[in-house]
Amino acid sequence: MRVIVTLACTETGDRNYTTTKNKRNQTGRMELYKYCPRLKRHTLHRETR
Repeated sequence: MRVIVTLACTETGDRNYTTTKNKRNQTGRMELYKYCPRLKRHTLHRETR
């Protein structure tokens, strides 16, 4: 049930992180605050397809 997803920064569009999620428990797109190396600060990262 777990799938690998890519997280992209909402401000720069860079795809910085990959993680896994359980599709049964989390049906929508993931949103996490992660560190963006280009901006050198924490920003919102969303799941991409």
